[in-house]
Amino acid sequence: MTTSTVFDSNVAAAGPVPTEVESLNERTANANRVVTGYVLGSMAAAVIPIPVADLAVVAAVQLKMLHSLANTFNLPFKKDWGKAALSSLIGGVLPIASTPLVLSSLVKFIPVGGQIVGMSTQAVLNGATTYAVGKVFIQHFASGGTFLTFDPQKVRAYFLAQVEEGKKVVADLKDKEGTPGPNGRVY
Repeated sequence: MTTSTVFDSNVAAAGPVPTEVESLNERTANANRVVTGYVLGSMAAAVIPIPVADLAVVAAVQLKMLHSLANTFNLPFKKDWGKAALSSLIGGVLPIASTPLVLSSLVKFIPVGGQIVGMSTQAVLNGATTYAVGKVFIQHFASGGTFLTFDPQKVRAYFLAQVEEGKKVVADLKDKEGTPGPNGRVY
């Protein structure tokens, strides 16, 4: 038996080799599941009663999500690359998309009522923003992009559209998973 015959019989025994498209579709499906998990995590950060600290937690959740997405697409990740990508994406739309997020955090300074309103509003905005960040990077990575080729100006409109889509997704998730209350319990 020649080497090529052994190789051919091993390939046949393993079954059909997945095509590049099937592999990309599988990675994209896995990436979407990753994003959903991090959306839930960022929504949970809304229960942090300390204004602005919740935003720091969401930024950390989003950074970890970028790390997981990079792993899903077999791309290298450096914390500095992820931070730069996040800040350039969110900073580029800060006046438009982030003002409600910051305000919902700051309203927590108002005792009791402000904290309740801040938590419920912030859960939606945290989740929607995280969803949008995830979708932008799934699209970028699936099209062959890396952190080094990321251009936030090219995806600004897509990001804003995904924030709006994310609000709908978050509402569906809240219906399925329940809403985290002030004590962290899900109701």
